[in-house]
Formats: sequence, structure tokens, C-alpha cells
Amino acid sequence: MSMIRDLRAAVRPSLRKGRPGYRPADAAGPGAASAVVDCAVYRDGRRSHDQFSPAEAVQHVRGEGGFVWIGLHEPSEEEFAGIAREFGLHPLAVEDAVHAHQRPKLERYDDILFTVFKSVHYVEHAELTATSEVVETGEVMCFTGRDFVITVRHGAQGSLRALRHRLEDDPELLEKGPSAVLHAISDQVVDGYIAVADAVQDDIDEVEIDVFSSGPGSGTRGGDAGRIYQLKREVLEFKRAVSPLLRPMQLLSERPMRLVDPDIQTYFRDVADHLARVNEQVVSFDDLLNSILQANLAQATVAQNEDMRKITAWAAIIAVPTMICGVYGMNFEHMPETDWEYGYPMVMGLIVVICLSIHRGFKRNGWL
Repeated sequence: MSMIRDLRAAVRPSLRKGRPGYRPADAAGPGAASAVVDCAVYRDGRRSHDQFSPAEAVQHVRGEGGFVWIGLHEPSEEEFAGIAREFGLHPLAVEDAVHAHQRPKLERYDDILFTVFKSVHYVEHAELTATSEVVETGEVMCFTGRDFVITVRHGAQGSLRALRHRLEDDPELLEKGPSAVLHAISDQVVDGYIAVADAVQDDIDEVEIDVFSSGPGSGTRGGDAGRIYQLKREVLEFKRAVSPLLRPMQLLSERPMRLVDPDIQTYFRDVADHLARVNEQVVSFDDLLNSILQANLAQATVAQNEDMRKITAWAAIIAVPTMICGVYGMNFEHMPETDWEYGYPMVMGLIVVICLSIHRGFKRNGWL
């Protein structure tokens, strides 16, 4: 495996003035520095103003106490190799973190927890169409050890910069160690689910009103099956982010773990509760969209039946003059009333009377 062979690559420190935290120099070629967003050492809940490379940071915290938090954005195998070796990360977890597209999960490798979160972002749109993108997903992976946290983010969503600043403003919470960071990330992800669920609810309400307010003579274009199906697909994408995370949050909130502070475990229970409610909401979205889609298809079938009834009724009415005119259009010498002065008006009047009678009957039965 090329990634494992690249573990021999070391990360050289690079100091950039004017910005706190670590910005590494090229460890595997030009552009490697772009993957590391921030690297900081925290002791007694407060950030150290010194700048460290990952190797220096881990040596510092293991000698002086505290923990290190390294944030990366879409690292390549080469960019992540030195950090993986420095912190003893399992190759399977490293591979998952680099290549992304993972299900939300919680795995334990010796004394390291590897957690995968799916971040979800609501895509604003002026009007919901059959091609509208409603939710956009990203990924946040978190390696949690006794004295370090390594976060790997994929996608444009789920930025942890503001979260880091909020935690740094709460030293008492940050003093709890890496598990406090893990909780804060999970809490931010689940709060994002709640916001997206509320926005998706508005879209579903709009489609539902459109479907059930449409009908004969309403003047509306009716529900569009394409829009409903597209919204259902987006809800399914949302569900794939929410549902698999239930079990990891239950484990973090219920099962004692050496890497999770007992006080922080209480906070995980709150996150698990919020996640369970969002999951119930997303499942109900899926069921409701199934009902809306079935109602839309039923309305389309009813509309087609109504059209066919109208066509049939008018065809029956038109058949009367067609039949009578067809009979009198034949070239026979002895035809009823052909020599009578009032024969033509009588036949026309008979046609009108029969047609009006048939029309009245169809109208009374609701076919016209």
C-alpha cells in the first residue's frame, strides 16, 4: 500500500509570522502546507501561543501535559503520512480519513477513537425544481487520543474554525481534554442537522400544499412528480448522514470509555437525544414524501380518467348527428320524410333534442 510506504516521510516545521498555530512546510512536495489548517497545544484549557510542528507538539504535551489539536482539510496520502506516523494512527483509519466517502461510525484502535461525522448543509434555492440540490454533505473525521485530537475535514461544509474559537473562550470545558473537542464537534454537526431538518420541512410543506391545492378548475399546475422525487432523493441523502450516527452517539453517551471524561459523557447524552429526534423527523419526511408522491400520482390518474370521460361523453353526443346525417346521406329514392316540406327542420330539431338530452344526462352524472 503506497500510503503505508509513505509513512517514512517526515513533516518539517514551518513558522509563519502573524498567525497563531502551526503551518507546516512541504513534507512531501510543493503545496503540502495547504492541508493543515491549524495546529495548537492546549494546557489547562488555554491555548499556548508558541508555535509547534506535530512532532514538537506531541513531545511538548507528553512532557509538559495538555493536548494538541491538529486540523486538516482534505489532505493527500503524502501530506498525512508524517502526522499518521508521529501519532501512531492505524493505517486503516488513515486510509478512511484520506479517501473519505465513509459512513458515520465510531471505531477504536487501541487507545485511539476514530469517529466519522457527515456534515450537512442546506442549499438555498428560489424555487424547488426537479433538479434542485437541497442538501449538500461533507465529512469530518476525528482521531481522539489521550493527549491529541486530529480532525480531518472533507468538503466545503463543516468548518471547525469558529468552533475552535468558541472552545478557546471556554477554558473550563477545554480543560476536560480531547473528549471535550470530540463532543463539541458532534454537537455542532447535530445542530446542523436540526437547522437543515427545519429548512427541508418548509420545502416539503410547499410541495404538499402544491399537490393538495391543485385540482380541476383550481388554475394551479399541480404537484410535479419530478420535484417530489428529487426532494425524496435529497431526504434520503440526509437520512444516510443521520441514521448511522445514532449507534456511535449511544456508545459515547452510555458506555464508559477511558478516552472520554465522565463529565463530558453527560453532554454526549444530550447530543444523542437531539440526534434521535432529528432521525425521527427525517424518517417521517421519507414517509410523508411517499404519501405525497402517491397522492400526486393518484391525482394524475383521476385527471386522466376525467379527461377520458369528457372525451367519451362528447363522442356519444356527436355520434347522434353523425348517425342521422349518415343515414340521410345515402342515395336512396324512398327515404322517410324526404318529400315533406318540413322534413329537414324536423330532422334537425330531432338531432338537437337528442343531443341536448344526452348532454343533460352526462352533466347530471358529472361526466361533463
